[in-house]
Amino acid sequence: MRSFLLTGSTMLYAMTFAGFAAADGPAKPMRIGMIGLDTSHCLAFAELLNKQEPDPEVAGFRVVLVYPKGSPDIESSVIRVPEYTEKIKALGVEICDDLDTMISQVDAVLLETNDGRPHLEQVTPVLKARKPVFIDKPVAGSLVDAIAIFEIAKHYDTPVFSSSSLRFSKAVQEIRGGSIGQVTGCDAYSPCSLEATHPDLFWYGIHGCETLFTVMGAGCESVVRTSTRDFDQVTGVWSDGRIGTFRGIRAGGSGYGGTAFGSKGVASLGQYDGYRPLVVEIIKFYQTGQPPVTAEETIDLYAFMEAADESKRQGFVPVKVADVKASAVEAASKKVAALTAADVK
Repeated sequence: MRSFLLTGSTMLYAMTFAGFAAADGPAKPMRIGMIGLDTSHCLAFAELLNKQEPDPEVAGFRVVLVYPKGSPDIESSVIRVPEYTEKIKALGVEICDDLDTMISQVDAVLLETNDGRPHLEQVTPVLKARKPVFIDKPVAGSLVDAIAIFEIAKHYDTPVFSSSSLRFSKAVQEIRGGSIGQVTGCDAYSPCSLEATHPDLFWYGIHGCETLFTVMGAGCESVVRTSTRDFDQVTGVWSDGRIGTFRGIRAGGSGYGGTAFGSKGVASLGQYDGYRPLVVEIIKFYQTGQPPVTAEETIDLYAFMEAADESKRQGFVPVKVADVKASAVEAASKKVAALTAADVK
């Protein structure tokens, strides 16, 4: 099997995978390709999937090829590639310098480029080839590109999702699942280093913002931001009147966490549980074709972060998320039309 065609049915996808796994003789590993080699996630994911005796939840899936080209100009990313190239080769992963060749030789893809700006260009041929793809954070370098990616995935009927690993921490998932009843609010925090090439919260604040949205869900209507050199405070008001906040930290004590408020109690967001929970979810996604996070919630999350930038640009005033989305959707539609023009007869 070299593609997963949904054709409107995740059942067909699951049946196809089952047929692959049940082939005559010992089951062959599902071949995973990786794009980008400039984040520690590349090695962490490959170590979990390629070890001699992988955990049962991820057994039968192996990273076999990597297209190493990632960020063209973010120094902290570029300088990692030579070291990570040698380390990932030691895990049995081959280097492939041609993206189309890599895509053609694998069954699924991990898009790991640390720089979100090339993601739209890198993921489009994967979506055209109808290979399921996980896109590591940030999903893109702009809200426009994020929307365009999900629209192109819909056009080619190809499963895709993006997430920070913080989303799948045990305590956060329990809260989302109802451990404190209906969530009435949430205050989340995380480190929030900045990268000049990206919207402020996309680069590292995404972790705390993703935690916030995991707990609160989609539906944020307005955003206002306060920002100093060392800290950010972003307050969102949801359509049902709930309030959620994100605190971004660049100085002093830091970490990941927060507090969730519910109809039956108050709970800590707990600790960060590492990469394994995310990798397990990625493997489930490859097996079923069913994303664990909807496109709508991910777009809402990135619209929240983009609205925080817009609030700052306008002098820290409240900004309507719908206005930010509308502008981005219009620009994204033009990109999607250009990238899918060859398919129009």
